[in-house]
Amino acid sequence: MMRSPRLSLACLGLLAAMSCAAPIQAKTLVFCSEGNPETLNPQLAVTGTAMDAAHPMFNNLVEYKIGTTTIMPALAESWTVSADGRDYVFKLRRGVRFHSNALFTPTRDFDARDVVFSLMRQWKSDHPYHATEGGGFAYFQDMGMADLLENVDAPDDHTVRIRLTRAEAPFLSDLAMSFNAILSAEYADVLLKAGKKELFDTQPIGTGPYTFASYRPNVTIRYRAFADYWRGRQPIDTLVFSITPTAAARLTKLKAGECHISAFPPPEDAAEIRGDPRLTLHTSEGINVGYLAMNTTRPPFDDVRVRRAINMAVDKASILSAVYPGTGVAAVNPMPPTLWGYNRDIAPYPYDIEAARRLFAEAGITEGLTVDLWYPEVDRPYAPNGKRIAEMMQADLAKLGMKLDLRSAEWTDYRDRMQSGDFTLAIFGWYADIGDPDNFLHTLLGCLAARVGGNNIARWCDKDFNELVVEAKTMADVARRTELYAKAQAIFHDQAPWVPIAHSLFMVAARKEVKGFIIDPLGYHVVETVDLVDAP
Repeated sequence: MMRSPRLSLACLGLLAAMSCAAPIQAKTLVFCSEGNPETLNPQLAVTGTAMDAAHPMFNNLVEYKIGTTTIMPALAESWTVSADGRDYVFKLRRGVRFHSNALFTPTRDFDARDVVFSLMRQWKSDHPYHATEGGGFAYFQDMGMADLLENVDAPDDHTVRIRLTRAEAPFLSDLAMSFNAILSAEYADVLLKAGKKELFDTQPIGTGPYTFASYRPNVTIRYRAFADYWRGRQPIDTLVFSITPTAAARLTKLKAGECHISAFPPPEDAAEIRGDPRLTLHTSEGINVGYLAMNTTRPPFDDVRVRRAINMAVDKASILSAVYPGTGVAAVNPMPPTLWGYNRDIAPYPYDIEAARRLFAEAGITEGLTVDLWYPEVDRPYAPNGKRIAEMMQADLAKLGMKLDLRSAEWTDYRDRMQSGDFTLAIFGWYADIGDPDNFLHTLLGCLAARVGGNNIARWCDKDFNELVVEAKTMADVARRTELYAKAQAIFHDQAPWVPIAHSLFMVAARKEVKGFIIDPLGYHVVETVDLVDAP
């Protein structure tokens, strides 16, 4: 009891020479994000913006090794799969703590009850937390999880069994997706008893490296390092998402040191970033696609001849040169050529205005056609300048006698409009959640996803296409799945519900003092393990 005072006095006596009591300065990492998240709960997230915002706070049973699409253990330490591919048994990690906030202090560690709750909440319509004010469980539905799950139970506190209705090749990858993050069942119970159930999705509690502090729309999201994080406390004390919709403003902040990492630098800024000694440009081949969706439930776009004509009338080469200089390749199929299963035998539609006019005439369109064309205001890697793409399409389609009314909306409203089908033509895109063709072909174009709220925004439901992509999900044989996906892509090309535009590089700009950042092949901005050191 007497030693601490004497040691402190000794240290004070030597302070000038040895700095033995120098305080450690707290570190704040600022990420300039591109927009407001539609939610902070990963179960409700449908955009990369929201998934980025949720990622620091949550973990899944299995996760991707940072910078790869390789599955690794996370909240599940190990698992076994039955020979028929239908039964998964997960052994859970012990000693994992949940966050706390002003409303909740956990009394137990993470266990099987939390896994069962997190799946059942999305699955069962009679679950007390199934109804939400922040939207439905779009990913859960679009991935076919409601039909895939047969039973979820917990033999004991540290074991979870999941039985499927059929074999599902990408199931483990599906469990690594944001919507399958694990939430606290105890927190849900506390809020339910307090009559504050609505706070569950707006005041998030997870097991991740950072805890939620505050959210001011159009301004910031703030997080604090979680001291009891099971992988170890982060080197960063405070994490800030500075919401900055325009690319020019993000670059200005990055140069000024007001942010350390910046989302989605546009292609035209790449050379400037590379030439700045204070900055680093991280790049990766993007597993993405940008496209023009045609709402196939609205005449005349329910006519395949019209859709093919639009494909022939859009000058994709000019768009690629103007909007994706050196950072993209022309898209032919609805999935990128970097992904296995890509059909390289499909030839793109030629740019042929005369042929497009003939198709219009065959479809009975002999007079001018006026329709709305929507474009995203925020920068996305698959559409780094949505307005410019829309303007170029407007000029292209005017040659067919079409008049396009260009419209846009704030990102959350824009995404809601796309998923509700409230448009005729729209520029949209997708960044893969997993390294599997299923995530493009079934998730974006399957009949299940053509519902209101689904990710098949073209509302295109083709029976033959759907049978192929559903069958492909059920088998582990990659060669056979590749055959099925090749046939599905041929049907897509023939029926033309989209104009595929481009597959782009994924780019992230950062300051030199940022260390440990690894670019994510799936297009997210992962800040776990990132640190700040003195710039060289």
